[in-house]
Amino acid sequence: MSNSIHQFKVQKSNGETVSLDEFKGKVCLIVNTASKCGFTPQYGELQKLYEEYKERDFVVLGFPSNDFQDQEPLEGEAINEFCQVNYGVSFPIFNKVNVKGSEAIDLFKFLSNKKENGAINSKPKWNFHKYLVDKDGQVIDYYYSITKPTSGKVKRAIEKLSLKDSELVFCG
Repeated sequence: MSNSIHQFKVQKSNGETVSLDEFKGKVCLIVNTASKCGFTPQYGELQKLYEEYKERDFVVLGFPSNDFQDQEPLEGEAINEFCQVNYGVSFPIFNKVNVKGSEAIDLFKFLSNKKENGAINSKPKWNFHKYLVDKDGQVIDYYYSITKPTSGKVKRAIEKLSLKDSELVFCG
């Protein structure tokens, strides 16, 4: 699928390359993050959201970025350690990347350009810009930094997508 995130490879914080096709069948919330931002406490909310929905094939994918006023000074494993120690983060945090402009990694160029993803135009304007992706890897929606990860709007969208194509069992 050319309009799917599953075509991309990214690096974990330890430098290991990972194909996003590992997340086929999962609803993903892809977020550009930073450790020294006013929105940094959203790491805790993202973790809470992940814990609430991970059993329903949902995952948060964090991509640290230093693109906005140098608010991600940490590198590699130090970012993971910061997230785990301060916010209990257990969802995947990838290597620090560029998310805007000509230096943006291919994944973020895809996420932010309707010509590529077929759905939305929304470039990150700040840290903690969120992209919602369905189980087929297609971009469904986006949320600005000010939208809390645990907001009803985000949760309803995740619930709708996580039930899509699921077999419902009725008892009684």
